[in-house]
Amino acid sequence: MHWTYGYLGPIVLCMGLRANDVRSTEPIRNGAYVCFKGSPNTIPATAGAAVLALTDRLELRNEFDSEGGDPQASYAYLRRVMATPGEIPDDGLEQADVMLHVAAPSPGQVAEFCNELERFLGPQIKPRVLRGVVRPLSYTGNAMHNFSYAHRVLQQPGTVMPNAFLIPVSKTPGWWEKHWMERHTYFLPRYDDEGRVLHEGHALAAAAGIPCLLRRTYKPQAESTPAGQYDFVSYFECANEDVPTFHSVCAALRDTERNPEWRFVREGPTWQGRRVATWDELFG
Repeated sequence: MHWTYGYLGPIVLCMGLRANDVRSTEPIRNGAYVCFKGSPNTIPATAGAAVLALTDRLELRNEFDSEGGDPQASYAYLRRVMATPGEIPDDGLEQADVMLHVAAPSPGQVAEFCNELERFLGPQIKPRVLRGVVRPLSYTGNAMHNFSYAHRVLQQPGTVMPNAFLIPVSKTPGWWEKHWMERHTYFLPRYDDEGRVLHEGHALAAAAGIPCLLRRTYKPQAESTPAGQYDFVSYFECANEDVPTFHSVCAALRDTERNPEWRFVREGPTWQGRRVATWDELFG
């Protein structure tokens, strides 16, 4: 007997049904770091007041006063401490005396801030702008989220976490030629047949920074990185006592025995700064 015998209802064939649950990669935040050389002798005296009026008009909050995370729309003043060159030359970043950060849900707010700031600085100052977006995490399932991000450090006041570091990097063409599944494996430890760790991978090499380093990464606005831009612009904040941890995490990530991923990484300059509350403190 045929299996439909005696069935009077509609016959529904489900072979063509497919879920439509593709996760979005669309940006969820926009930001930029505006870097420039300058002093009270080279920057118009009106620039500081003009920047403050601009932040009020764009409804940006000062990150120096942040408690419990990045404000939705914000700005920050960062004063140079030092910079060290990387494999990718970038004089505009390496020689910058000052860095201003801006972030907002709307790309228009970020663009207006950058454009207006350049106008306030005058024609003699040519800023280096590192612009990007925050996208949803690519390789992070529930277990890795709980390991790396569930208890991550949120932004705190500049008096608590005064140190800032910016490190832009790009991956080599060989990295992007790999299938995404292969790239994924570099973030995890690798084990031999007896369960011994051969390589820690990115996650374990950076683990010491999870309890004490604020992390923020911008990716290019376009899915493919335009020429002259970085694949990742990574920024960190920490307390004074945690500066050695920042440097030890960087050393661990750069150790290709511990973290083979770094064979495919090319770094720009590492710029270290101090968070300050006002425009005038940038030049103090």
